[in-house]
Amino acid sequence: MKGIDFNLGSGITFSKHIPEEKDNFDRVFEIFKELITHTSGDIEESFNWLESLDKEYNIFSEEYSLEDFQEDLKKRGYIKDEIDSDNDSGSGNSKKILTAKLESALRKYALDQIFGKLKKSGLGNHQTSKSGLGDEKDGELREFRYGDDISSINMTESVKKAQINNGLSDFLITENDLVVEQTRHKAQMSTVLMIDISHSMILYGEDRITPAKKVAMALVELIKRKYPKDSIHIIVFGNEAWTIKIKDLPYLKVGPYHTNTVAGLELAMDILRRKRNTNKQIFMITDGKPSCITLPSGESYKNSNGLDEMIVSKCLNKADQARKLRIPITTFMIAQDPYLRQFVDLFTAQNKGKAFLTGLSGLGQMIFEDYEKNRIKRI
Repeated sequence: MKGIDFNLGSGITFSKHIPEEKDNFDRVFEIFKELITHTSGDIEESFNWLESLDKEYNIFSEEYSLEDFQEDLKKRGYIKDEIDSDNDSGSGNSKKILTAKLESALRKYALDQIFGKLKKSGLGNHQTSKSGLGDEKDGELREFRYGDDISSINMTESVKKAQINNGLSDFLITENDLVVEQTRHKAQMSTVLMIDISHSMILYGEDRITPAKKVAMALVELIKRKYPKDSIHIIVFGNEAWTIKIKDLPYLKVGPYHTNTVAGLELAMDILRRKRNTNKQIFMITDGKPSCITLPSGESYKNSNGLDEMIVSKCLNKADQARKLRIPITTFMIAQDPYLRQFVDLFTAQNKGKAFLTGLSGLGQMIFEDYEKNRIKRI
């Protein structure tokens, strides 16, 4: 598919799609999914962007207008009208909102964007070092060994081997002819993904929150499809930390917040302590230093100037607590400031975890690869 790059400002650039066999709706829908993610679920703002883009790139035509596209979104169940309860006029005006179908489509869109070009692999590429009978067949065959469960014998392959070894005239099957299907232990993984929503995530003309939430949506969709027994929880942290539901990811925005990394780590560990499986991990996407903690009194202590010794000390204590709980923390630092690297080095050493000092490019690929590696069961 050919493409023409165009820029919306505010750090978002993508290609105008020239369809080969796509109908009008699918062609515009690809652009709309990008816009609705960028605007954090604001449908009217996304339509305004479409109008602006149409003036320069002729997205619509006499045969297919913006109004036609809006009507198709409704007919296909992607948006619906809802009474605007926030309207103070009491007029009962309605507003357009996303449906669960569109929220799901956005997660799939993010998955295709970020992981679509990765080599596809089947279920089961997350072995453990645990011995004994596994809980899922992986397609590999081997000779029968004393102690193997009878249910693991592949009779078709065993009969074939017996025919080769003993001939057809006087058919006989012995223990030496038996073939079993190899199994692997599945290591269920519990993951908490922490996303920084402090104000710095949109500062300096760079939109960092949109790629971060795309990665979150893609990772959620990947786990649901490939590892349905795994669990994932999403935490956002600013002045405080709280969990959000998967369906709320498209609406995620930054706020006028500092960065309370400690609160995020405390909440993440509270969630993972309640998980029975032994494989647990924390992924943290952030672009800034910790600049805020919650004092025992409940008040916030904030300091944006450099690395505050008290705040850093609290972070390192939490990293050490996670290490003692055998919860590795992987930090994806999407900034390159030297003093931030200094903090990440200290934090990672305290937890014995990992850190990726990177920009936004390749963030999804790195998280995917690290997730796969971390699924190897730690014995």
